[in-house]
Amino acid sequence: MEHGVLTPLGLFTEAGPVAKAVMLMLVLASIWCWILIVEGAWSVRRLNRAVRALRGGGADREAALLEPLLVAGRQAASLTIAGESAGELRTRVVEAMNRGGQALLTRVQGGLPNLAVIASVAPFIGLFGTVWGIMTSFAGIAEAKDTSLAVVAPGIAEALAATAIGLAAAIPASVGYNRIGAALARAGQELSHFVEERAIAMTAIGSAAPERPARKTAEAA
Repeated sequence: MEHGVLTPLGLFTEAGPVAKAVMLMLVLASIWCWILIVEGAWSVRRLNRAVRALRGGGADREAALLEPLLVAGRQAASLTIAGESAGELRTRVVEAMNRGGQALLTRVQGGLPNLAVIASVAPFIGLFGTVWGIMTSFAGIAEAKDTSLAVVAPGIAEALAATAIGLAAAIPASVGYNRIGAALARAGQELSHFVEERAIAMTAIGSAAPERPARKTAEAA
């Protein structure tokens, strides 16, 4: 094997069609992995900024992300149901906002399942490339009837390259999945606190209204 073949480009150029397919697949998986990591981290950061902006009473363009939740809460709070207590009204508002919150969290975590797939599948694709490279080495030995480094090295290099690229795709995917998942869980808790606070604020004005019929009934008795 020539020294130039030891470069990544040289390895890819000199590899067989199967090894090339494996390497290309893993490189694409690695690129996709980093896109998902950046997108997931940005989405969680945007959600946290929106929650902080609204909980702090400030204005932030990111706060528009939570507008569907606020609309759902206002609609639920404006709906009058006879005999409904203040606690029941607040529960109904929370449930309406939580439905919107779950839909929002589902959109934010859209890339996490794909990261899990890359983290679990990439090592096995790399392992396939490793096995194929070793088989190529044995085939070269059988064909050349020689066990010199020049015969064995190309297949071994393909095998090691496939292993390295597979790990390069799987390790960031696994770390990104766990880190973003943990950050998303914390963001979900903050969102839940925000929903509770906003539901209390939305129902505070009309909280006494449901109790009037009860007082009238007591007076009539």
